[in-house]
Amino acid sequence: MDINLEKIDTIRERTGVSYKEAKEALEKSNGDVVEALIYLEENEKSWSTNMSAKGEEIMETLKEAIRKGNVTKIILKKDGEVIMNIPVTAGAIGALLSPPIAALGLTTALLSKTSVEIVKENGEVVNINEMAEKTVDKVKSKVTRNKNEENPDDTVDN
Repeated sequence: MDINLEKIDTIRERTGVSYKEAKEALEKSNGDVVEALIYLEENEKSWSTNMSAKGEEIMETLKEAIRKGNVTKIILKKDGEVIMNIPVTAGAIGALLSPPIAALGLTTALLSKTSVEIVKENGEVVNINEMAEKTVDKVKSKVTRNKNEENPDDTVDN
């Protein structure tokens, strides 16, 4: 099995993964670059599918909070600065018209470290990110655990 820096760089250029991930993919595919690319592609789909499902789950939680009442607006913040202030009625209409796009937008906002907050009528601010971060961490640990269960003998000793 021939794994060299040239192969690792080729995989990194095509996929954007880290050196470690590229090396592991090559090891799992016996040094075959094409097989390593396929391996990474399949794992990416699995991760993105899980993230999409979690985005929808978070969206449902947000809708439930709105249904329970007293939510007046949704605020998106990046680095402490308000980048979007959405009245609940506009947000609800958008979510009803296209739930998959709303879930994707929410997931993207969470992954880009944008803060998502809901403001209740009484002025209470609820940070959705805190709940979502726990959910995302669970997804990441499940994906990692599944990878390890698939190939328990592929650990690298340093």
